[in-house]
Amino acid sequence: MKSFLFLVFSISILNPVSAQETLDYSTEIIPVLRKHCYNCHNVGNPKGGVNLERYEEEGRIVKEGQLWLKVVDMVKTKEMPPSSKPALNDEDYHVLVEGINGILIKSLEKKTPGKVIIRRLSHTEYEYTIFDLTGISYDATGRFPADGSGGGGFDNQGGSLFFTPLKMERYYDAAEEIISNVFDVPQKWQQLVPIHYRQNLWQRFINWLMPKFISDFKPVNPPEAAAEEVIFPFASKAFRRLIKVDEKENFIKLFKQVYQTMPEQTDPQRFNRSVAEVFKAILISPSFLYKMEEEPVVNEPVPLSDFELANRLSFFLWCSMPDDELFQLAVQGKLQEPGVLESQVSRMLEDPKSIRFAESFVSQWLGINKLKDPNAPLAELARFPQFTQNIREAMFKETTAFFHHVLTERKNFLDLISSDYSFLNEDLASYYGINDVEGEDFRKVNLANQNRGGFLGMGSVQAVTSLPTRTSPVLRGKWVLEEILGTSPPPPPPDVAELPEDEGLHEDLGLKALLERHRSDPACQSCHEKMDPLGLGLENFDADGKWRESYGNTPIDPSGVLASGETFEGPAELKKLLLGEKEKFARNISKKSLSFAIGRGMTFTDEMAIRDLSAVLMENDFNPDTFIAALVKSYPFRMKIKDFQKKVNEID
Repeated sequence: MKSFLFLVFSISILNPVSAQETLDYSTEIIPVLRKHCYNCHNVGNPKGGVNLERYEEEGRIVKEGQLWLKVVDMVKTKEMPPSSKPALNDEDYHVLVEGINGILIKSLEKKTPGKVIIRRLSHTEYEYTIFDLTGISYDATGRFPADGSGGGGFDNQGGSLFFTPLKMERYYDAAEEIISNVFDVPQKWQQLVPIHYRQNLWQRFINWLMPKFISDFKPVNPPEAAAEEVIFPFASKAFRRLIKVDEKENFIKLFKQVYQTMPEQTDPQRFNRSVAEVFKAILISPSFLYKMEEEPVVNEPVPLSDFELANRLSFFLWCSMPDDELFQLAVQGKLQEPGVLESQVSRMLEDPKSIRFAESFVSQWLGINKLKDPNAPLAELARFPQFTQNIREAMFKETTAFFHHVLTERKNFLDLISSDYSFLNEDLASYYGINDVEGEDFRKVNLANQNRGGFLGMGSVQAVTSLPTRTSPVLRGKWVLEEILGTSPPPPPPDVAELPEDEGLHEDLGLKALLERHRSDPACQSCHEKMDPLGLGLENFDADGKWRESYGNTPIDPSGVLASGETFEGPAELKKLLLGEKEKFARNISKKSLSFAIGRGMTFTDEMAIRDLSAVLMENDFNPDTFIAALVKSYPFRMKIKDFQKKVNEID
């Protein structure tokens, strides 16, 4: 899609006085859709998977506003109706563009931040939270049943974090193992329980004697009083908020019950074991396992509390619970004071824990988690013997270290498309054919060859966008469209023919010639004209990420012509052309980042926030600091609402 900075809403938003007229959907817009669109986009023939005929009333347009933004864009850019169909006259063009825009603009006048979602900790979040809370490294990803990814393609999306009996059983086992490991390491236990509890001889004597004479005698130095000093702080950190009175009572009740079952043991062992049982209970509590936000009483959007904001911020940038500084700001009610949120964002990005965000976000965005899965269908080792698990993990590390550097030091997201450096160790540099890099540690390496810079020059991306036995320009082109430019081609027709897999044919003709044959089919041409040049421009990178010059007997021709008519020769020039698509790239980063930050897929009601964030990137040279500061101050990030679904479907 073209830039949303000027495309759909700019006239009415910047100049409300000249807002677009409101046309009646049933009597004025539907007849034009019926005349020009329903022939190809109807119930029986939904070309490109789009059935416009089912939008019988105005409310349905708003519910799927993103689709209708694309419809308007296709009409404005003359891509629809196609050249084989009659063109729109001025009146029909006005009805479709202005009429649909008017409906969409009207629906966005009342902001909505999105549904309050009670979300279970993802496995990654569980691992980091346990580590920050107890100092124990626990492999939740390897020990718990796998989670899927949600609407935004991330594993922290509320819609995909289901709870099953098996997972509950694993959480019980994990709590037992984690607290036992802490208990067995005196130094770690002392950090959680700095009290060496024991009653001296005199205290024990008084506590035995006095109840015989005073019925309401209060024991001296009782174990539950000492237990409060360690259990309550631990629970507050684990629950990421101040604990409630009834929770305190239940913790102490459990402590006393356990303590009384071990009269044969002496303190501090008896005390510590009782505390350990309460800690286990805390780790299986819903208040620990879930990120909870209080349901608003009113139907209107309300701001997050300081604790809720601290949690959103911490799980966004650290994939874990708030640290002491963030927690204390929430306790004091200062987190939302002017300038505080921005300073916390800067502090958190400078903290080494920000590598967690870099790894989790970029690996899921780009789909390179497959590199860490030995069973993933990537380049076959028999065909590509140097593509070992060690190299796969090095490629993963290169990408995440590179993104973290761009985020925290280089501070320009455009480097993600094209850069003159990467992060390599000796093994990966040698694999790529780059000299003078020594040692196992990854470090910044300046690149003499511009083909390797940015995401598109990394073996991680090249490997996950290929088939096990060969490259796939179609997959790579589709990946560039979706993950860099944020545009998705329609699904292929159900009867589309596959490329022949004859190896000799590939070596004799090359993929470029085979794809030219393939897109000669009119049913395939329109989509492949957008995807194929992008993928073919990367054909010098084999399925294992190595550079090559030919397919067997046929030299590789990495030149191409984009749908816009722009030409290029090879990966370096292709990346320069992609740098010209700043508006699309800014919008895509904005959608991905906001989705990851708030743990749900983007909807049409997020459109204004996405546009605002895109503008921040464009106006500040793609600086991550200003962008993330704007994101955590955005309406969807800082507000919540009681009933989201009703608000989406209504048009006031």
